[in-house]
Amino acid sequence: MSNFDIEKYSYENAVDFINNNVDAVLIVDGEANKYIALHKSGLFSEFIPDKGIYKDLIEKLWYHFNNSDETVAEGYHVFMPTSGKFQGKYSKRINISVDDITHIVQMTIYPIEDGEVYLFILDELDKSMFIDEELTTKKVAAIQNTYLFSMYIDLVKDTTSSISVTEISDEVMNQQLKYSEWRMMIVNMIDEKDKPLFLERTDPEYLKKNFAPGRTSSFDCLMMNLEGKYIWVKLIFCRAETSNADDFRFVFMVQNIHENSIELLQTLKKYEQLASRDSLTGIFNHGRMETEIGNAITMKKAHNNDISLMILDIDFFKHVNDKFGHATGDATLVQFTNIVSGYINGRDAVLGRWGGEEFVIVWYDTSSEEAQKIAEDIRSTVAAEKFGNIGQITCSIGVTTLNTADTFDDAFNRMDRALYNAKSSGRNCVKSV
Repeated sequence: MSNFDIEKYSYENAVDFINNNVDAVLIVDGEANKYIALHKSGLFSEFIPDKGIYKDLIEKLWYHFNNSDETVAEGYHVFMPTSGKFQGKYSKRINISVDDITHIVQMTIYPIEDGEVYLFILDELDKSMFIDEELTTKKVAAIQNTYLFSMYIDLVKDTTSSISVTEISDEVMNQQLKYSEWRMMIVNMIDEKDKPLFLERTDPEYLKKNFAPGRTSSFDCLMMNLEGKYIWVKLIFCRAETSNADDFRFVFMVQNIHENSIELLQTLKKYEQLASRDSLTGIFNHGRMETEIGNAITMKKAHNNDISLMILDIDFFKHVNDKFGHATGDATLVQFTNIVSGYINGRDAVLGRWGGEEFVIVWYDTSSEEAQKIAEDIRSTVAAEKFGNIGQITCSIGVTTLNTADTFDDAFNRMDRALYNAKSSGRNCVKSV
């Protein structure tokens, strides 16, 4: 049984005990952006310099990834000055990582002067006392790890509160920040293409006009994370239901959807490729080449640069199928495609299978003379190639160059007429119109 008599314990005894047991006491001047360590022991003897810049202290204490000494991306440091402003007493548990060891610290802050003068009291806690709590936190994090950020917004008062950045801390952060200020700071973390949408959807007047009480809405965009990398996120707004119709209070959340979005985009890209590609040769199909020709015509009208079109037809290909079979015919088409593709590599050109044994190429920045030379090279290379057991084959090629007044039919009909001329001239030749 203890012989301690609390009746004899005085306030002075308590002050002496605190003085001997508190790990660190700092005096801070926020306006002057400086601090001085009045007392340090234990963990803080080396971790915190005797004096320094207040902004650096904020970063060191809690503007880093939870359970890590890795600081957040430079862009987010713009929020640190507002993180260091306190109204009234404030207490927060923080995690500090030193040499890959996480220390749990209780931080208590007392404003001691009008303005931004504070007393920081820091005490390392016994981590073994919080094992159950830590395990519970990890379970919750496993469920909610997709939510990177959340806060409460009052549009009438232009305030934010209950700010939580899960990658920095498990607890709500103190942040004296107006919503209008936050909005214009965080927009710099949004990808350039998504900034207009972000500014539109986060505008106070837009939120007031488009959200009835209880309504939730979201949109996806690319946003810089705390590591400085752009990831896909879902920005979610939900208007709180209150008894006052003139209240405009919102819950705002940022959800990490990067992995799912990348997987979805890859799937969509895969199906886009399948829809645009010829299943046998792997090059663009008829529908995609119609689009490419249309794009080329649009570009010609806009910039008047040299663009040529080319259509290639394998001579007497029906004879190959009839004599050697369709399997050999398919192999011939693939080999022919590989030869022509060799001329595409390194050039601004697009190749596609128009149908059967016909192929079309769009050549950008290529004059009529250049296109005819390339066509002749392709023709002679094909004629000299050995195509398995069928031996040698030839092809006929029609070439035309776009005019600014061309329609799709104008361009295609000229190209097709050039091919007709090549076939009428005995095949295995190049003609242009």
